[in-house]
Amino acid sequence: MIVAVVFFWVSLAALVWTHVAYPAAAAALARVHTRPVRKGDALPSVTLIVAAHNEERVIGPRIANLLALDYPKERLRIVVTSDASTDATETRAAQAGAEVVTNPRGGKVAAQNRAVRETSSDVVAFTDANSTWAPDALRELVRAFADPDVAYVCGRLNVQADDGRNKEGLYWRYELGVRAAESRLDSVTGGNGSIYAVRRIDYVEVDPRFGHDLSLPYLMVQRGRRAVYEPAAKAYEKATPTTEDEYRRKVRMFEHCWAIVAEGKMLRRLRPIYFVEIVSHRHLRYASGVLHLCLLATSIALVGQGTLYAVALGLQLGVLAAALVGVGLPRYYVLVTWATVQSLVNYLRHGVPATWDVAEGTR
Repeated sequence: MIVAVVFFWVSLAALVWTHVAYPAAAAALARVHTRPVRKGDALPSVTLIVAAHNEERVIGPRIANLLALDYPKERLRIVVTSDASTDATETRAAQAGAEVVTNPRGGKVAAQNRAVRETSSDVVAFTDANSTWAPDALRELVRAFADPDVAYVCGRLNVQADDGRNKEGLYWRYELGVRAAESRLDSVTGGNGSIYAVRRIDYVEVDPRFGHDLSLPYLMVQRGRRAVYEPAAKAYEKATPTTEDEYRRKVRMFEHCWAIVAEGKMLRRLRPIYFVEIVSHRHLRYASGVLHLCLLATSIALVGQGTLYAVALGLQLGVLAAALVGVGLPRYYVLVTWATVQSLVNYLRHGVPATWDVAEGTR
């Protein structure tokens, strides 16, 4: 029973820390220990890269949106790097006014790497084919590069319904709050593919299986630089139609996250505060599903050993029951948490491919 007790308390403590205590502690500490970003109004030259695979439905409007940005045209190149598109993506991108780079099928990151190699601008910025940027998004994004310590900046993704209404759930607002606190403390532990930028001299070609969202921030910190969040740089994207669609998207995303955790050497040469951020927000978060299984198993094993264990088991079964009948937040939490387990199984069994198809319903 001693082993069960130890595993019960360790798994409970880890879950409480990663989901509740760490976000609260980060937010509180960021109020008294802020590492400010020195912003400026200079406008560096920018190559804005859109990675695309079979995006003929949205690539034209996407390029039109980027061409309409409030940014000097002579300081901006727009490049669509096609990951072996088999539809009219490349033709429509060129017709819309973008430069086009054609690549063999190798995945998003491989296509991005190829496009970056052909640039000489001060900054390379990245976005997805199904996103839309606010007119001032690029100006706001590059302001942080006035700070010589900043190598990477990500903006704020706003999730919308088909009719344009805000569809940001509690979980997404919570994640953005944690990201903002981490940025004020030191650096973010993750970005998003909709809107981010890197100094050209700081760009790192990563394993195509890893992706930029998780790998670029910690790589910048390992090199003595900063990766920060700029909420004034806004992008917009359609929400996945259903929670089940979101589950499948999360499984695919977490497969790449497990690859980075297992193979990406994330914990090397990190500043102390950022080390705590990475372990708390990334490693323990991805382990949430395994920790929950451990907590449930030990709660069952210990249910006759005291009221506390019975209460813990009852609360867990209550959340599972609420998820089963479709209660919003419990269902979302359970599905996302289970996605960490399913993705780990997939990674261990099959590895992670560098390529994937677009999520239906988000175009």
